[in-house]
Amino acid sequence: MFTGCSIEIGAPANLVWDVFSDVERWPEWTASVTTLKALDGPGLTVGKRFEIKQPRLPKLVWKVTQLDEGKSWTWEQRSPGGRTIAVHEVVPDGDKTLVRQRLDQQGLLGELVARLMRGTTKRYLDLEAKGLKARSEQLRGSTA
Repeated sequence: MFTGCSIEIGAPANLVWDVFSDVERWPEWTASVTTLKALDGPGLTVGKRFEIKQPRLPKLVWKVTQLDEGKSWTWEQRSPGGRTIAVHEVVPDGDKTLVRQRLDQQGLLGELVARLMRGTTKRYLDLEAKGLKARSEQLRGSTA
């Protein structure tokens, strides 16, 4: 089951990428993440794992499976009976940037959880998008 969102940000793609891909700082700008800890050292690199705690959810470990530096990354979380794949994309559009996030929840348990948590998942994606927009536009203003 797919859930996604997108947002246009009034900041250049390289700045948005720098904010978005610095995942350990997400708790500073989105209410959807309580803690985010690198388990294999800092930096977004294929193979690295990150422990994420979100409100009203258990801690989950996500592993980076794909990275196209400056453009996109994918990480996955596996549980018995399910797998969630999260894709994060940063698309330049002149002096603005389009950010897309997409979650694909698979497996018998994964699809059941997706249906039960659809509202929460959508709300968390929206909080992340709005927080990223606010932080990126704030930083753009401070460097202009």
